[in-house]
Amino acid sequence: MSLGVDAGLRALAHPVRLRILSLLTGAAMTAAEVARELGLTHANASYHIRQLHAAGAIQAAGEEHIRGGLAKRYRYVPEMEAQKRHSDDPVQRRALYAAMAAELRRRSLSLVHTPGRSHMTDAELWVDPDTWADFRARVTEASTMLHQAARPPRTPGAIRVNATIALFEMEADS
Repeated sequence: MSLGVDAGLRALAHPVRLRILSLLTGAAMTAAEVARELGLTHANASYHIRQLHAAGAIQAAGEEHIRGGLAKRYRYVPEMEAQKRHSDDPVQRRALYAAMAAELRRRSLSLVHTPGRSHMTDAELWVDPDTWADFRARVTEASTMLHQAARPPRTPGAIRVNATIALFEMEADS
């Protein structure tokens, strides 16, 4: 059940939930697995997973019997959830961007500096609408490709990477 665009956006606007979405992109995981990977308590991981699931940001991906109990697996499917991130409420959008900024600060502590193997762009520009539309489409395509290539945490041969992308139009007089 979806709680609507703003509820979905609120569910995403939390650094722990953004980390969970990243994990669940590469593999379906249980709350216990998420807790171990992120260093959370099982209860805390379960709480955040319930919030994400209630907002329609993740989907159930099966169940399994573990030590006499039933554990649900969840998966993040970016294409399924993408529309929920397009709220008309600027307060909700800013909350999501603030959570993304906090997550970027945390991730930057794990930066591996290898010349030629990273890219950073920070720009506040004026461009024509057609260029802007083409650029957004290309970035969306690249983002989709990266999500589709995601592997489970610590997969042999895979490297841990960061991609934080926030594209938005700005008010002309700010």
